[in-house]
Amino acid sequence: AGDQLAKMQGKAGHPAYFDAQTEKAFMKQPCVFLNSKKGGAGKSRAARMVKSIGLGFKTPLEAKEGCYIDKKCPWAGNVSIRGKLLRGTVVSTKMKRTIIIRRDYLHYVKKYNRYEKRHKNVPAHVSPVFKLSNGDSVIVGQCRPLSKTVRFNVLQVVSEAAGGKKFSKF
Repeated sequence: AGDQLAKMQGKAGHPAYFDAQTEKAFMKQPCVFLNSKKGGAGKSRAARMVKSIGLGFKTPLEAKEGCYIDKKCPWAGNVSIRGKLLRGTVVSTKMKRTIIIRRDYLHYVKKYNRYEKRHKNVPAHVSPVFKLSNGDSVIVGQCRPLSKTVRFNVLQVVSEAAGGKKFSKF
């Protein structure tokens, strides 16, 4: 039972190092051929496809060394980042591999010559590379539609849990 628990914990309990086979279907990266007959005895690690997304974002170590399978991951999956880069605060992590970020902004009201606070909630896919909690500040990048509402992917965690649902512009 202890060996089974150690297998579930991964490297320091990080989700990127969990067992890749978590679904009923066999999970694999489409670009990696698993049945190679060359050098089977000396091979210690399974082959892994990882790419650089560019735009000044470095490929995380967990993406290179982890064993997760995520087809919507910008580093280990089939998603390209193009379009807008947005910054926001995590307000919900209740969904599997999807978070909600809150973007605060000021809207000018001409009649009163003042600004009012407004916000938008943006759903974003989060790769198992990141371990996020509410209040974290993240940078997300636009990609193709991943589901009905998700069009962004988490690229970087800027700061850890500063505070919950407060207006963070000033």
